[in-house]
Amino acid sequence: MTAVDPSTLRFGAAFWVQRTTWPEVREWGLAAEAAGFDSLWVDDHLLNDEGDPDAPKLEGWATLAALAAITTRPRLGHLVVANTLREPGVVAKLAVTLDGISAGRAILGLGAGWFAREHEAFGIDFGASAGERIDRLGESAAILRRLLAGERVTHAGRFYRLDDAVARPGPRSSPVPILVGGMGRRRTLRVVAESADMWNGVGSAGTMAEASAALDAHCAAIGRDPASVLRTAALNVIVRPTQAAAEEEFARVVRLHAIQPGEKDLHAGGPPEVIADRLRAYAAAGISETMWIFRHPWDRQTIASLPAVRAALAR
Repeated sequence: MTAVDPSTLRFGAAFWVQRTTWPEVREWGLAAEAAGFDSLWVDDHLLNDEGDPDAPKLEGWATLAALAAITTRPRLGHLVVANTLREPGVVAKLAVTLDGISAGRAILGLGAGWFAREHEAFGIDFGASAGERIDRLGESAAILRRLLAGERVTHAGRFYRLDDAVARPGPRSSPVPILVGGMGRRRTLRVVAESADMWNGVGSAGTMAEASAALDAHCAAIGRDPASVLRTAALNVIVRPTQAAAEEEFARVVRLHAIQPGEKDLHAGGPPEVIADRLRAYAAAGISETMWIFRHPWDRQTIASLPAVRAALAR
């Protein structure tokens, strides 16, 4: 694990696209680009995964493609694609198409999948266990790495079969990078070491440092340079004049969206100087980019405060 210079931190805006509409996502995606966010992200679910599953939920790939067509600078990806929802060959075609629409700004974010209800609703195999889903993720990520590099792939594995498959148009200059999300120390981080260019986790700076050390060990075990995997974190961030005001706002968001138990922490809240202090701890843990999570109604004040946070980090 190598510390990152806080002044070089990159920032993503991650929009959880539930209880919203495309015009609203469009408006705030453009606002995030104007504020200077380096990347834009959406989640990938067929049903709402926070609270009432029948609440409106936009489809992730269509939403991201639309954002790609109206933005010019930020990288674009999912936090994260549910591997269980689509065959890897289909995902490869979606990724290279998104890369073309965005003029080379696509990142393929992958996760094992966890939301059983959406699989039941749409008749999609969820797998027998979490372990099986991680095994599927590992096999899929290895296939995708080859397809996104422009290879023809014939594969007969435990879960997937391909016969002379190719994903064209291929990469514009280099393959679409693969990001794998998850905190599983033993198996998920092994998949990261084997097949990913980037890793995304969720948690405190200390938790991220511990997981990052586990990732280093997996890289060492397979002979990979740990520095070749970029480390990123998805965080709940709210900028307000005081920490108390930020905590009050986050409590309102938690109530509105019925946030999952493991995602109820406010990782950084308060004025820009306090946010910068929190982010310095992530940089010390080797995190090079933090993705700030936004839920509808989008937090105008936090989005607009990014330049002030950057300025505080530079001091």
